[in-house]
Amino acid sequence: MPINTAPGRSTHTPSRRSHDDAPDTAALFARLADLGDGPERDALRDELVAAWLPMAHRIAGRFRDRGENIEDLRQVAALGLVKAVDRFDPSRGAFESYAVPTITGEVKRHFRDRMWALRVPRRVQEYRNRVRVARRELTENPGSAEPTVADLAAHTGLTEDEVSAGLEALESFSTLSLDAELSAGDDGYNLADTFGGADGSFDTVIDREAAKQGLRRLPERERAILYMRFFEDMTQSRIAESLGLSQMHVSRLISSSCARVRAEALGGQ
Repeated sequence: MPINTAPGRSTHTPSRRSHDDAPDTAALFARLADLGDGPERDALRDELVAAWLPMAHRIAGRFRDRGENIEDLRQVAALGLVKAVDRFDPSRGAFESYAVPTITGEVKRHFRDRMWALRVPRRVQEYRNRVRVARRELTENPGSAEPTVADLAAHTGLTEDEVSAGLEALESFSTLSLDAELSAGDDGYNLADTFGGADGSFDTVIDREAAKQGLRRLPERERAILYMRFFEDMTQSRIAESLGLSQMHVSRLISSSCARVRAEALGGQ
């Protein structure tokens, strides 16, 4: 059926937008591009940011279940929006097409750079992202086997060591407190209880091995005196009486023998 239109009235149907939060600001961006720095440009820039802020908040909402406060995500998305407004060239298409990936990228960078419980080098974060995408692509068909490190390396162009680093980073987004309870019973224990502690016996073993060669080089009488003093727990007077020496002589022999063994153990001789 023909549609009658009043003279001078446009028959153009407004273009449909993908979302209700995508306002028609083409004229404002055209004005912004012609303005130089100054109060008028700043006010128009603020107006554009305010107009598109609901879209930025919608994008932030996509990431709400990843452990970050939604208000913080909205702040990050708003920062991405400001960057998009400042960098947008109206002659290159619609603002929404430029702003969405700009804002989304800003939010993703926030997670990559700020949300790791332990700081992970940027290159390892990149390995993680490439490995994650490759693993999804290689397993997207039903029944696909879990890709091996070699499969992921061939798919991504990374080395197997780089793939391994990326796989470890996939499991390292968050940390577990050493106080985390591992048992709910009366004999409950936490993660820290499962770690070994320093064993003083190791120091004893090291000291014995270090002194062994020096002891072997001592004359037989000095070795006997040290054995009686430190292993049989004999007093110096008893040692002196047993060997027919004065106590003063035994004391000097013990001191000089210990000094020689210590010096050799420490590399002094």
